[in-house]
Amino acid sequence: QNQKQPYYLLSKHISTESEIPERNDFKSWVGLISEISQDGPNSGMALFKASQMLNSGAKPTGYALVHLIRACANVGWYSYGQQLHCYVLRSGFGSNVFVSTALINFYLKFELLNEAHKVFVEIPQRSVVSWNSLICGYVHSGQFRKALGLFLQLNRSDICADSFSFTAALAACGQLSLLQLGMSIHSKIVNFGVECSIVVANCLIDMYGKCGSAEEATRVFNNMNDKDTISWNSVIAASARNRRLGQATSFLHQMPNPDTISYNELINGIAQFGNIEDAIQILFTMPNPNSSSWNSIITGYVNRDGAQEALEFFCKMHSEDVEMDQFTLSSLLSGIAGLSALTWGMLIHCYTIKCGLDVSVVVGSALIDMYSKCGQVKNAELMFQSLPERNLVTWNAMISGYAHNGSSTKVIELFEQLKMVKDMEPDGITFLNVLSACWHNRMPMEIAIQHFESMMKDYGINPTAEHCSSLIRLMGEKGEVWRAEKMIY
Repeated sequence: QNQKQPYYLLSKHISTESEIPERNDFKSWVGLISEISQDGPNSGMALFKASQMLNSGAKPTGYALVHLIRACANVGWYSYGQQLHCYVLRSGFGSNVFVSTALINFYLKFELLNEAHKVFVEIPQRSVVSWNSLICGYVHSGQFRKALGLFLQLNRSDICADSFSFTAALAACGQLSLLQLGMSIHSKIVNFGVECSIVVANCLIDMYGKCGSAEEATRVFNNMNDKDTISWNSVIAASARNRRLGQATSFLHQMPNPDTISYNELINGIAQFGNIEDAIQILFTMPNPNSSSWNSIITGYVNRDGAQEALEFFCKMHSEDVEMDQFTLSSLLSGIAGLSALTWGMLIHCYTIKCGLDVSVVVGSALIDMYSKCGQVKNAELMFQSLPERNLVTWNAMISGYAHNGSSTKVIELFEQLKMVKDMEPDGITFLNVLSACWHNRMPMEIAIQHFESMMKDYGINPTAEHCSSLIRLMGEKGEVWRAEKMIY
């Protein structure tokens, strides 16, 4: 992402003042917008001309600002986008819902959700597009609870939700397995009369499938008047992931033109819950298998504690020149971690470097987990420090690695660092390791309870049996049986 100001990058292309449009020239703004809208190589030049016009005192319309802000996001000019934001605030365009929504999308493009949220809060009269932009931003960044919280705020406002609002909320419900909330949203969809939309129906099928209700997913599918490829693939996935393998196979055979995804969903379900040899048979007979088709078999073996078979299948994949991706390697590393097979892990690490995938956040997180479970914490730390990008899985892998190897003090230190990371929050797995570290470090009971209460109050995470067990164990160690009994009963 190039964050340099456009006039530093492009000044060498401008040789005369005559190329700069005259002040308050409305036609010039229209011409620039036309250039910007083409999204071609001239977008950068058009942005440069726009900056010159702004510096000369020319005043753009809100429509022009929207296009300028969008162009900054498209070409990756963050610094210039920030300058436009400052101009928006100085010139009073902050109250323009179209300009502010463009700024929200600009910050979301750079994954700066806090900045996007600040812009959203300052809009005096929000539109449904403003709401949808931020809700979708939270969904795409994996902050599903925040997305749902925002959706519920929209639902209580005087703005009516639309199909985009509902599909984003359904995606969040599916990821969190919130069946009751998903059903409630389904009722609203029926009340709003948008259940006939293919996109909305497809999202309903996906949500019900991920929430474990294959029956409801099938009902939505059967009630659809028009079905597309996504509809069929969604109902196959919903059936397969809920162990209805016969039903998934039946849908595949009924599907007019099944694609690679259709077969992959069935292979994935059979590899997890059926006879893995059947899944392999489908793989070798299906048209156009891809790396995901092979990955499902490797993951199936790993999930069945068949890491050795997964390694053999990986070798077969390699011998047949099947392209491997980050998910192939992360699944394999997960199996190796379970075996604590350090030699194999180091060989796969070398292979990731050869393929250039060692910097992938998915592979990097898997390598941290593998080295930690093989007792090589220093190597895990080196991987953690070397990754150019880290997500919550990466942080949890390193925190879990410290916990697994008895470095409880470092668990707490890294947890405190995580809390300071912008646009990232700990989850239930993080807190499970923190509570475990409290027990191992014999920390005061009050500190453990503070973490437990913070998990619920500050982050909205409902405690699981594992969280409660960790706290009860610590209470028993401290001789505070009455507290433990209170928590149990």
